[in-house]
Amino acid sequence: MARRSALSIRIVEGKNLPAKDITGSSDPYCIVKIDDEAIIRTATVWKTLSPFWGEEYEVHLQPTFHSISIYVMDEDALSRDDVIGKVCITRDMLAEHPKGYSGWMSLSEVDPDEEVQGEIHLRVEVVGGRRLRCTVLEARDLARKDRNGASDPFVRLRYNGKTQESTVVKKSCYPRWNETFEFELAEPAGEKLCVEVWDWDLVGKNDFLGKVVFGVQGLAEAGQDEGWFRLRPDASKAREDGHRGSLGSLQLQVRLRDETVLPLHCYGPLVQLLCQEVKSGLQDGQVHLVTLLDETTTAECRQEVAISLVKLFLGQGLVKELLDLLFELELAKPCEPNTLFRSNSLASKSMESFLKVTGLPYLHAVLGPTINRVFEEKKLVELDPGKVETKDVGCSGLHRVQTEGEVIEQGRQHLQSYLEELLDAIVRSAPMCPPVIRAAFRLLFQRVGERFPQHQHIKFVAVTSFLCLRFFSPAIMTPKLFHLRDAHADARTSRTLLLLAKAIQMVGNMEPAAGRAKELWLAPLLPTLQQGIARMKDFITRLVEMEEEEEGEGRPLPPPSAVLKEGLLFVHKTRGKGPLLSAASKKLHFCLTGESLSFSKSPGAEQSGAIALPDILAAEKVEEKSFGSSHVMQVVYMDAGGQQETAYLQCKCVNELNQWLSALRKVCGNNPRVLRAYHPGVFRGDKWSCCHQRDRTGPGCDRTRHGVTLQDWSDPMDPAVEAQRLFHHLQGLREALREKYWELLEDAQNGPQGEGAPLPEGLRRLFGVLGELESCHRQAQPPAPPAPTLLQLQT
Repeated sequence: MARRSALSIRIVEGKNLPAKDITGSSDPYCIVKIDDEAIIRTATVWKTLSPFWGEEYEVHLQPTFHSISIYVMDEDALSRDDVIGKVCITRDMLAEHPKGYSGWMSLSEVDPDEEVQGEIHLRVEVVGGRRLRCTVLEARDLARKDRNGASDPFVRLRYNGKTQESTVVKKSCYPRWNETFEFELAEPAGEKLCVEVWDWDLVGKNDFLGKVVFGVQGLAEAGQDEGWFRLRPDASKAREDGHRGSLGSLQLQVRLRDETVLPLHCYGPLVQLLCQEVKSGLQDGQVHLVTLLDETTTAECRQEVAISLVKLFLGQGLVKELLDLLFELELAKPCEPNTLFRSNSLASKSMESFLKVTGLPYLHAVLGPTINRVFEEKKLVELDPGKVETKDVGCSGLHRVQTEGEVIEQGRQHLQSYLEELLDAIVRSAPMCPPVIRAAFRLLFQRVGERFPQHQHIKFVAVTSFLCLRFFSPAIMTPKLFHLRDAHADARTSRTLLLLAKAIQMVGNMEPAAGRAKELWLAPLLPTLQQGIARMKDFITRLVEMEEEEEGEGRPLPPPSAVLKEGLLFVHKTRGKGPLLSAASKKLHFCLTGESLSFSKSPGAEQSGAIALPDILAAEKVEEKSFGSSHVMQVVYMDAGGQQETAYLQCKCVNELNQWLSALRKVCGNNPRVLRAYHPGVFRGDKWSCCHQRDRTGPGCDRTRHGVTLQDWSDPMDPAVEAQRLFHHLQGLREALREKYWELLEDAQNGPQGEGAPLPEGLRRLFGVLGELESCHRQAQPPAPPAPTLLQLQT
């Protein structure tokens, strides 16, 4: 059994941002922090005050996290990036929206006194019945306030009208004090104990690092209490909201799932029931369970349910049967041939999700070369006379000026070149298309042909409505969102991609005249589009007629030797004897597989060494002050001699850092020897730079974060997680499923109806399985923790 929190974040767009550059614009990007740790950085959108990102992420977290902060930044090439504003969403706010929050949120100004982080370890006790004793042991992950990337923290305690202070620990965000302070116990015991942490500064005022306020009434009976307490901002300080709204807004979609995933065998009856229902198919006069699921799933949940269904049935080897059943259900509804599969039905969403889950490598192979060419060439492509600006009409030679017509003709030639290259890639791609996708399209092709025998061209449109309109065209318009590029396109490249995607849509619609009627300026492309339609029909015919390879079904787990992550990383030299530590500081090519983390001098070169995955104890971030970079990770491992060593590897950006950490944690998370604590600094001279501890092999000063990972499209499927999500969805639909069954039964036959009607075998079994799973979840719930002796107050 595993308890985890899955956080889905979609950063849609911003509006009305303030100008930070002298040009009257900004270059905005977002940083997402979970409990003050940077997890995600969006791409920069250049020269705009209304940026569109549209980036989606899913982060797996420890259930104990507290808040999400999204900072909007302005990128500067020659100076530090400017902070525009931030949005903060607490865990409690997300708990109030179990189906997720979606909407616009105003950016607020970043107040240094609110930018607190970390925890403090305290022991508080009553001595002799008359004195309050507080022992300040240590703190961890404090905010960095000084230019050296650290702070000089000390603690100030206030109680019963008196104030005491600890010593100052220089240059540490993980200080250890182990100092004891005593106060006369107040009568009555309603006085609050306030513990504040400050950064000492020689010049200027001290910086606030956070505080904890306690009610100590319960100590008289318990005697003492000890624990780690989260530092909080000073809520008593009056907040000025004059800038709220003037800093712009951010449109977000955020959802938190607190999941208890049972062992896979617990979901066996549910998975078996769903598989049997799909195998049995539709039967005359009966209401199918998948029909009920289709009819009762609301639009806001349809995408999530579709993804879980596709992943679960891929793992069972029945995804073709699932999609075929959904096609049959969709085609049984009243529908017009020209609008077939254009709605966001469960069938459409499932097929769209299926293509993304199984077809991204295919998509990259087909679109990648053309997309890269468009980005590299940065050609001016414009066919609409209304969008050709004066600045676009410039010198084409030494003695004459280019006319508007020549600009448009030149753009047509460029666009036609890109379109022909892309169509060539598509029509040649039938053999490289995954067999399971070919099989799904064959079933769709056959079903639509049987449903509309008098409109045989509709079966071609049905295939292209998914392949072109829902897969290729969105990827062409926004290649960053499909991992085709690392950054968003600039304005000129975006326009080229938009026109190219529009052309592919018109080919997919197989009616270029309809598109030309709306935008007459596309007429010069008509011959190429007509040729593209003919070629697309030939491609689809070959695609659906190719013989299948049964071993191509589904998406199996990768073999242990398959590459999970690779790239160049800079190795920081430190004192040690491991395979990485004795080398001089330099870049090496690293390759992570299901067996080891290996490295070589360059891609394709002979392997220089490797660390077996069972020997990796932790993969964590390193303090910025250690190497002057915030993008350094450490891999703690056991060498051949049984000694613990640490390799320090620098990535190029925060996203690459978190991708490497996530990949390493996924493959090493179940190692029996993983560490529970680590040192975020380095051991230099005779002490650790983080906590100043002098024992090199001593326990770490911060918690490891094995459970914090980013979901990636290439992750192996976890059937237990998908089954749990389907169980959670079905559990909330019990009454809706029952009511919809009686409603559909009345339409299907003239038998007994209403609440007296007997439920079908499939629905009765489903309710029984859901009840058993609900009982398993109740038994798996941990006992409630004891009430704290110290009451931490929000002041």
